[in-house]
Amino acid sequence: MLKLSAIVAVAFGLGLTFAQAFDLPRPGHAQPRVGFAAPRTATGVPRGTAALPSFSDIVDRVNPAVVFVQTRQRTQGGAHPSLPPEFQPFFRDFPQQPRIRQGSGSGFIVSQDGYILTNNHVVEDADQVTVRLLDNREFTARVVGRDPNTDVAVIKIDATDLPAVAFGNSDQVRVGDWVLAVGNPLGFTFTVTAGIVSAKGRTLDGLRQQGANYTIQDFIQTDAAINPGNSGGPLFDMSGEVVGINSAIASQTGLYAGYGFAIPINLARHVMDELIASGHVTRAVLGIRISDVTPDAAAYVGLQRIAGVVVQDYADQSSPARSAGLQPGDVIVALNDTAVDHVAQLQQMVGFRRPGDVVRVTVVRREGDRTNVRRDFNVHLTQATDDSTLAANDRKGGNGAKGAPEEGRLGIRVEALPAELISRGRLSDEQRGVLVSDVEEGGPSWQKVLSPDEGGPELILGVNGQRVRTPEEFLRALRGVGRGEVVQLRILNLQSGQTRLTFIRTRS
Repeated sequence: MLKLSAIVAVAFGLGLTFAQAFDLPRPGHAQPRVGFAAPRTATGVPRGTAALPSFSDIVDRVNPAVVFVQTRQRTQGGAHPSLPPEFQPFFRDFPQQPRIRQGSGSGFIVSQDGYILTNNHVVEDADQVTVRLLDNREFTARVVGRDPNTDVAVIKIDATDLPAVAFGNSDQVRVGDWVLAVGNPLGFTFTVTAGIVSAKGRTLDGLRQQGANYTIQDFIQTDAAINPGNSGGPLFDMSGEVVGINSAIASQTGLYAGYGFAIPINLARHVMDELIASGHVTRAVLGIRISDVTPDAAAYVGLQRIAGVVVQDYADQSSPARSAGLQPGDVIVALNDTAVDHVAQLQQMVGFRRPGDVVRVTVVRREGDRTNVRRDFNVHLTQATDDSTLAANDRKGGNGAKGAPEEGRLGIRVEALPAELISRGRLSDEQRGVLVSDVEEGGPSWQKVLSPDEGGPELILGVNGQRVRTPEEFLRALRGVGRGEVVQLRILNLQSGQTRLTFIRTRS
């Protein structure tokens, strides 16, 4: 028995030693398998783990190319601007004293010899522009050129061997990509913030620049913090390449509230090249006013996919689109066989071309009872003039209105055009139609046709492409429209002098 006990004890001891040597699992303790490492990616990061990018190396590389822009503007001010209004009349005979208005923003160096990109609104009307580099050197800059339509400007300093940014491709930026915004917000110079691309192709109401006849908007939206002073600064991708110019924020307070907006660098580079070459931008135009397609507009022409651009009207009688055969109500779905989804896309596709170029415009239209009729037109682009538009984004497209109730499938009341309105407005025969006298609140036309107390008066010139000049013609044009169908109205706003198309689904 003693020998047996000794053998068992020795065997037990050898077993423990063997188990410890191989680190076998112990009862009650979960352990990973020995000798099998967790799978890793090509970068060495274990799969299934979230790896945040390191921004430091990117910032070290790009920060020297970012600049702080300061502006001074001499304005003619009052003698006592701080006094209450009731005291101002006592000092009206005092000489007006000039005042200096100061501003600031950001920019970034695009060439070693001192060309700098920034926003138009940063340097607009400035009498003096000063640029400070990261190394605290300061230069007086001259404005090479400005483009209010894209809010892009180029300035120049006299220097050499400057650090310049590398350009990326904003068309390849995807929603969800990491980005860095660098600039000088709220006086805090050379500040870096990080975020992601939140959306693309954004348009912003209220950003029409002074002197801009049409505004090309195709903003990259980001949640990287952007504040006043960031304007004109670069938006970098994770390769350290510029993909946008930070330009605006969406905020009720004027400070960062979650979303900023940047001009795509592909658009800005095109503008920059023309400003450097000639000091101004030469644009090709179709000569039309347009708006994004709506579900009702798509249904009216028979589109299954709600994408495209609605031709609202011609810019003038010499419109190249009119000469080619495009008509108000057509939905542009392609340009040179490239699909067109929204206004900003078409604006860039046309704006990047030269006057005299011929483009093939594909439209879908309604012809009588036939829908989804596809037509191609060759349009000879012409040069934009001071009073013409490429494709002025007609954001109105049928917005805003309220009025008194009225029964009817469209929910609007019309009356004959008064003679005094014709003479006072000097209306031509083409501008005469039926006057909208009321719009039913909450009805089919609510927020699509303006009543007289909401930016009117408005005239209806046509129904489904049929010209109407009297209430009788208006009602007659509606007789063939069934319940629940979409009606196209051509409307003239007498206050703005512009016509537009709106699409209304009748009561079912």
